[in-house]
Amino acid sequence: MNSNSVRTLALALLVSVAAPAAATSAPVTEVGAGGSAVDRLERMLQARNQMQLDMQRQLDQMAQELSTLRGSVERNSYDIKQMVERQRDLYREVDTLRTTKQTPEKSKDEKEQTIEGSAVRFTDDKSENAAYEAAVNLILKEKDYQGATKAFNAFLSQYPESVYTANAHYWLGQLYFSKSEFEQANQEFTAVSKFKDSNKRADALLKLGLIAQKQGNGDQADQYFQQVIDTYPDSTSAKQAKNAM
Repeated sequence: MNSNSVRTLALALLVSVAAPAAATSAPVTEVGAGGSAVDRLERMLQARNQMQLDMQRQLDQMAQELSTLRGSVERNSYDIKQMVERQRDLYREVDTLRTTKQTPEKSKDEKEQTIEGSAVRFTDDKSENAAYEAAVNLILKEKDYQGATKAFNAFLSQYPESVYTANAHYWLGQLYFSKSEFEQANQEFTAVSKFKDSNKRADALLKLGLIAQKQGNGDQADQYFQQVIDTYPDSTSAKQAKNAM
């Protein structure tokens, strides 16, 4: 008998021995174990799905919080920008007042001073001059804007017919405008606009337009801007009015 025949006979014997064992039914415990494995797999899948849902909810919540935070940052940035612009306007006027130079005396009771080509009248009343200068210095030197507001209001009460009346109203308007107190600023700039010869009238009209614009009244704002452009075509205020329209 050759080696191939021996090998074939050995395999046949092994198959005959293993066949009865293979024919025996699987133990009940194995079937139960198979069922438990499926259950465990289903539970694992459910747990994973739940975890994914929880993570998605957390991501959605984080995205919403980031969106809210971004909106708050944008609003704060806008408010800061507006405040800086209002402060810049105020400082520009302060610099203008600081650099003005008094011209020779024009009359016994009044003097004339040129600011950006416009005449500003002055009085020889020392107490009136002192009161007005003290209010201005609270802005220029002390940077006490709250104190300046009180001082200018007191000045207008004490000297209602002063040659500085328009200027006092204008400075009050600027102070209120810088604090976004637009109703009070509107009243003061409106008072300035009634002084046809005031060198502050152009900017007061411009500010009235800006206030109307900020309050959502675009038509009224454009009317003020156009009035500045028509009445003071070569002024800085007119250029700003064109840009604001």
